[in-house]
Amino acid sequence: MRIEILDLEFQQAQQVIASFLLFGDDGPVLVETGPGSTLSALISALASHGVAPGDVRHVLLSHIHLDHAGAAGWWAQQGAQIYVHPRGAPHLVDPSKLLASAQRIYGDRMDSLWGEILPAPSERVTAVGDGEVIDAGGLGFVAIETPGHARHHHAYALGDVAFVGDAMGIRIPGSDWLDLPAPPPEFDLETWKETLIVLEGKKFATVYRTHFGPSSEVSSEADRLAGILDETTGFVGTLVDRELGREEMLTTFEGWVRGRLSEAGADDERVQLYEVVNPRGMSVDGIVRYWRKRVDRA
Repeated sequence: MRIEILDLEFQQAQQVIASFLLFGDDGPVLVETGPGSTLSALISALASHGVAPGDVRHVLLSHIHLDHAGAAGWWAQQGAQIYVHPRGAPHLVDPSKLLASAQRIYGDRMDSLWGEILPAPSERVTAVGDGEVIDAGGLGFVAIETPGHARHHHAYALGDVAFVGDAMGIRIPGSDWLDLPAPPPEFDLETWKETLIVLEGKKFATVYRTHFGPSSEVSSEADRLAGILDETTGFVGTLVDRELGREEMLTTFEGWVRGRLSEAGADDERVQLYEVVNPRGMSVDGIVRYWRKRVDRA
């Protein structure tokens, strides 16, 4: 099975966002589109493998966050069929709520970060449930429900490999650190740990992270990420208990994460790459929301 890793060069950075190109008997398949801002890089990467946009008839998305799926509408408008979690499908057809939410967060950085976000024709979007088999390009992908980072998250199994989106965290090549992307509003500690048990139980030989690339250390990394989930969520919980303001909370969290990255051997360049792909403010906001929801339900 041929799998090509396409570096989308997000924000002119190397190896932070990937798409994956697979070749089945019936043509190429794309897993993840990346944002609209990296569309030209993706088209160039495909061309280097002899693939034109019109050749891509099937696109699988782990979830609809803009770094994974922002260009999905463009591909749908070119005639590709898009496969996505049922919770995410309506937001590809009508991205207005998704865009309004992102605009509140990113403001005048929206265009430079994410580029143009186009609606997908409804007939080009296929919602797939847990355990469903997707016949794409002559390849049989199995959708696996993998919430925790987001409720609308799938991994896709293909034989003994899986494309796991954000479900196995972030690992920048050249570092052993597993970073935790925990943006609001759907981060959930307990659910994510259950997802890791599911993925570990599948005994995959290799997982492919969108951020970034393959790993064959599936069981050990699932165990490590479960520990990092507990540790990171617990640390932010102490900041909530101290009733810090957001800016003080963010500064404290950034220092803590940098310390952990240093302990893991990450150099300054990789520290910056982790920040590019996983802004600390997003994770602070997501984990704080998680804790406050628990208090509200108590």
